[in-house]
Amino acid sequence: MTERPRRIIVGISGASGIIYGIRALELLKAARVETHLVISKAAEMTLAYESELNAKDLRGLADHYHPTTDIGASISSGSFHTLGMVIAPCSIRTMSEIATGVTGSLMSRAADVVLKERRLLVLAIRETPLHTGHLRTMVQLSEMGAVICPVVPAFYNKPKTLDDIVNHSVGRLLDLFDIDTGAVKRWKDDE
Repeated sequence: MTERPRRIIVGISGASGIIYGIRALELLKAARVETHLVISKAAEMTLAYESELNAKDLRGLADHYHPTTDIGASISSGSFHTLGMVIAPCSIRTMSEIATGVTGSLMSRAADVVLKERRLLVLAIRETPLHTGHLRTMVQLSEMGAVICPVVPAFYNKPKTLDDIVNHSVGRLLDLFDIDTGAVKRWKDDE
């Protein structure tokens, strides 16, 4: 039997915090994990506001890029083996599409496939405050097998820069896939 490749789907939706998706791609490349990227149209707009990268640069960080309109892409099939999918940042709209099974884009279709195949789906929710409908949707997704992982900075690691905070946060997201990027300062590592 051949060993399955270590590959992960990285979704970037339009919520603020596009650096989390960018850094995930960078850390996964360094960890030699094959990446399949899908970016929402809103994420491309956010990219222009929050980064010096353009869409081509962002796509170039991934091993494979799939347009959000390509419903027939490899990542839309359960037979395409992956470790799962991380959506960072994950907007409320994207989260809601996934929860309701609306698969009108490759982002929501790939997430739906990950759930039906019982693979890991990690949603780095980036919007606040949350109303009761958002919270109910999160509970529904958790019951379906998704991991709701809002991006919340840790301060026990005594970050000195914004990069320290981003690296630690993304490292923790990737920890959920058992991918140690070396970016996380572990609790009480110095003892």
